[in-house]
Amino acid sequence: METIAVTGGSGKLGSAVIRALQHAGYGAVSIDRRTSGELSCRQLIVDLSDLGQLASALQGADAVIHLAAIPAPLLYPPAHIFTNNVLSGYNVLEAAGLLGIRRVVLGSSESSYGFAWAPQPFSPEYVPVDEQHPQQPRECYGLSKVVNEATAAMFSRRGGMKTVSLRFSTVMTEAEYAHIQPAQPERYVRTLWSYIDIRDAAAACLAALKHGEAAPGNLNITADDTLSAWPTDRLLNEFYPEVLDRRSRFEGREAVVSNRLAKETLHWQPRYSWMEGRQASQT
Repeated sequence: METIAVTGGSGKLGSAVIRALQHAGYGAVSIDRRTSGELSCRQLIVDLSDLGQLASALQGADAVIHLAAIPAPLLYPPAHIFTNNVLSGYNVLEAAGLLGIRRVVLGSSESSYGFAWAPQPFSPEYVPVDEQHPQQPRECYGLSKVVNEATAAMFSRRGGMKTVSLRFSTVMTEAEYAHIQPAQPERYVRTLWSYIDIRDAAAACLAALKHGEAAPGNLNITADDTLSAWPTDRLLNEFYPEVLDRRSRFEGREAVVSNRLAKETLHWQPRYSWMEGRQASQT
C-alpha cells in the first residue's frame, strides 16, 4: 500500500483529499501546523519553513500532495503571504528530492492568472481561459502560485521528479452552495464565475497521482458550469464585451475556464454541480 503525505492535511481541501485517499486504499499522513479531530490517519505537526523538520516528516512517503498555503491575499501582510507560500513550496520539493520521492502534486490556483484579486480589474485576453493563457498576477498570492509552478518545473528538469500543479478554481463544499447568488452574476465576475466541488478537487489530486506521468505540468481544475443561472454567452456579453477572441462556442452555462486538458490527461471528470446539489437539498 502506497503512503501519500498531504501537507495542509487539516485544512478544507487537505482533509477531503485524505479521506479520498483512504477510501481509494492509500495510506495517508497529514503534515500541518495543527492536528484535526476529524482525521483518522497519522498526523504530524510540522513547520514547513524548516527543511529538516519537513524532510523527517516525509520519510517513508511514496508521493506528496502539497496543499498547505495561506489561501488568499488577506489577513496577513503581503510579504508574509508570499514568503510563507513560496518557501513552503520550495521546501516540499527540496525535501522530496532529497528523499527520492518522484511524484509531487501541488495545489496551485486560478488566481495565478491574476483576475481574482487584482487591485484594478482587467479582462482575459481570450476565452475559454486555458493553461496557455498568460499568468499576470497583480498581488502576492497569485504571484506565489506562479513562483511555485516555476519551482516545480525546475525540480522536474533537475532531477526527473514528476510534478503536477493543479490550478484550482474556488473550492466549494455542499454546504456552501446554499449561499450562492445565481441571480447576481456581478458577484462572481472576477473569478470568471468558476468553481470546483471539493469532491471533484480531491478526485483531481488522486488522478494526478495516478496519471501524472502523462500530464503536463500545469492543469486547470474547474467545474463544467458557472456560478450563474445565466447562459455563459450572456455573461460574457454583459461583463466582458471587450473580449472578442472567443475560441469556442458557448451554448449553455459552460465554464469560462477550460478544464479540457485535465480531463484528457488525467482521465478525470468533474461529477458535481452546485445547481444540481442545491436542487437535491431542496427536495
